[in-house]
Amino acid sequence: MDGLTFRRASYVLLWIAAVGMPGIGVPEVAAGEAVDYLLFDDSCAQDLSCGDDLIGCHPGSCQSLCCRQQLTGDWFGRRSSLAQHGITLDADVTQFYFGVASGGLNQRFDYGGHGDYVVNIDMGKLANREGLFVKLRAEHRFGQTIANDTGSFFPPTISANLPVSDSNDLYLTNVLFTQALSESFALFAGKLDTFDGDQNAFAHGRGKTQFSNLGFVVNPALIRTVPYSTLGAGFVLMDEGLPYFTFTAMNATDTANSAGFNQLFEEGVALIAELRLPTEFYGLPGHQTFGGTWNSREYTTLGQDPRIILPDVPINQQSGSWALYYNFDQYLSVDACDPTKGWGVFGRAAITDDRTNPVAWFLSTGLGGNSWLYGREADTFGIGWYYSSTSDEIGPLLQAVTGPLGAGNTTELFYNIEVTPWFRLTPDIQIIDSARERVDTAIVVGLRGQVIF
Repeated sequence: MDGLTFRRASYVLLWIAAVGMPGIGVPEVAAGEAVDYLLFDDSCAQDLSCGDDLIGCHPGSCQSLCCRQQLTGDWFGRRSSLAQHGITLDADVTQFYFGVASGGLNQRFDYGGHGDYVVNIDMGKLANREGLFVKLRAEHRFGQTIANDTGSFFPPTISANLPVSDSNDLYLTNVLFTQALSESFALFAGKLDTFDGDQNAFAHGRGKTQFSNLGFVVNPALIRTVPYSTLGAGFVLMDEGLPYFTFTAMNATDTANSAGFNQLFEEGVALIAELRLPTEFYGLPGHQTFGGTWNSREYTTLGQDPRIILPDVPINQQSGSWALYYNFDQYLSVDACDPTKGWGVFGRAAITDDRTNPVAWFLSTGLGGNSWLYGREADTFGIGWYYSSTSDEIGPLLQAVTGPLGAGNTTELFYNIEVTPWFRLTPDIQIIDSARERVDTAIVVGLRGQVIF
């Protein structure tokens, strides 16, 4: 399938989702969780009429514009009917108006955005194929970003760079089939979107709902060994329906802009193993994640990747690369009425093969979760800091283009306001101290808006 045919297939996917053709990833049913996130138990909800307090609106009893979960509503009952038959559609557009107020390489503001369209199909409900799930994702970017203006290697608005940084076309980045063979074991295969990996309760959200900077969305030290979107397969072990161990084998290189069959294992294989253990320290939920990646391909240049901003300079040829990583989230407070709400701390760490990876090691930490403000419990916030050490092996090769290099660090602060359940507005500020020693510290300010359709 060539690039043009593949893009046409993406548009067909959206048309099918829109008209409701009769008819995952791991069967966590993320779409359902997103819908349930704002539901209040009747015993906890305040006795408010629709519009008096958006936080108090109960979507089960209100379908007016202020209370509905999606802008387009229930499509006269068709959306609910599709869900009952196993088909759920999640669509959103996230827009960014960000700029470098001082420092960096250029002081300017740019407007860009990202469209994300996901269809989840439960084949058990649709076709009596119990345990079979299908996940389709099409996405595109538009506009301009300030990725090249801050002087940092990590984009400050990563979502606006994906899936292909130099194209506004729509691409299928996820066509995934998952078959649960029991309540504790499932197999999956297809085109994988790895951006849903490295999960964290307070620092993930694909750059759309929590932090915007790459360094707080996933661990950037893994980018060198893990493609963004490509063909692969694997298995998952589950406990009470939640995955705790995942193993994936995939094509060694990114094929977001094509079907990927012509490049399948042409340059090698990438392997990812991840153990994510739920914890209950002091009776509060959390997770401890341990993982490792290995990629067998030959590394001769830094290459180009929309997730990281690097010049494509040659490096000493190396066969294979690896990374080890750690990730944790821990609630410090949970809402007594709604256990899905609360706040806590998070952190990430990684070490890599610095012969092939410009990030030798990485560390981040921060605080985030639901707002502490009374009546604004559906708002979320986050403050985080990360430190990235530049490889002693690759750093000298980069300096001819970038100038002297050291370590970089960034602080980001955001407050995500629920204007309505389907529209969220997020002021954001970032202080970026680039690894490029001749670049002044960049102060980045911006506004992010997300509309859920």
